[in-house]
Amino acid sequence: MDISVVIPLLNEEDSLLELHDWIAKVMQSNRYLYEIIFIDDGSTDNSWKIIEQLSEKNAAVKGIRFQKNYGKSQALDAGFEKAQGNVIITMDADLQDNPEEIPELYNLIITNNFDLISGWKKKRYDNVFSKNIPSKLFNSIARKTSGLHLHDFNCGLKAYKKEVVKAIKVSGEMHRYIPILVKNEGFNKIDEKIVKHQARKYGVTKFGMNRFINGYLDLITISFLSKFGKRPMHFFGLWGTIVFIFGFSAAIYIGISKLYKLYNGFKTILVTDNPWFYIALTSMILGTLLFLAGFIGELIIKSKNDEKHYKIKEQLNY
Repeated sequence: MDISVVIPLLNEEDSLLELHDWIAKVMQSNRYLYEIIFIDDGSTDNSWKIIEQLSEKNAAVKGIRFQKNYGKSQALDAGFEKAQGNVIITMDADLQDNPEEIPELYNLIITNNFDLISGWKKKRYDNVFSKNIPSKLFNSIARKTSGLHLHDFNCGLKAYKKEVVKAIKVSGEMHRYIPILVKNEGFNKIDEKIVKHQARKYGVTKFGMNRFINGYLDLITISFLSKFGKRPMHFFGLWGTIVFIFGFSAAIYIGISKLYKLYNGFKTILVTDNPWFYIALTSMILGTLLFLAGFIGELIIKSKNDEKHYKIKEQLNY
C-alpha cells in the first residue's frame, strides 16, 4: 500500500464528506493504493454515522471509534498502529489542510528518503491574537529547546515513513511534539514544506488558552524525558548524591566543631539548637528520597508494559 491517511476528528460532521471526496480524488488521479483512517475521538454529533456511510461506498475508508474523548494524541496513536501504507499522511478533519499537498509530501518521503516532513502554514487565516502570536512564541521556544529548525511543530499536515510511526508512542498531549519524539528515536532526516492553509469552513476551533498553556508544560516534560526518560537514575541519583553529600558534610562539620569546642573549653550550644543541624538533616533525607526516586523510576521503566490509554468502541473495515 502506498499511502495511509490518518485523520483524528472530534465533531466534524459538516466537513467529512467533502474531505473524503477531496482526498479520494487526489488519490485516484495519482493512482495511489491508499487507505483513509478516520479516528472518531468521542464525537457527540453525527460524525460516526457519516464515516459508516463513507466506508460502505469506499472500501479504502476505515474507521476507529473511541469509547469517549481521549484526545488527539491517543487518536493519532491508534491510527499509527493500524496504518499499513509505506507513507503515512496525517491531517486534520476541518478542511484547513489541503489534500492537494499529498503527492509532493509522498514524493519527499519516497524519493528524497526523508523520515518526516512537517507542514509549515506560513500564511495563516487564524485569529492573530488568540492563535497566530501564541503559536509563533510556542514554536520559537520549541525550536530552541529541541534543536529542530521547524517553523510549525503543531501543523496537522505531516508525512512519515512507515517505520517512523511504528517506532514512536504518542500519548498525553504530545502530538504537538511529534517531530521531537521522532528525533529522540534516532530518525534525523526531518524537514518541512510550506503548505497551504485553508480558512475554517465549518464548526469552531478546538484551540484555547488552556491548550496553549498545556503546550508549554508538555514541552518542559518532553525535554526532560528526552534526556532522562529512559535512565531516571542519571538525574535523580546524581542530584540525590550531591544533596546527601552536602548534608552529610554539614553534619560532620557540626560534630567536629562541637568536639573541638568541648575539648578546648569553649562555650557551646546544643546540637539541636544549631540551625545547620536541621539543614544537614533535611539535606540527607532529601538526598536519600531523590536517590530512591531514581531507583523506583528505573524499576518502573523495566516493568512497564505498552498499555493503551484509550478504549476502542468499534471499528470499520478491519
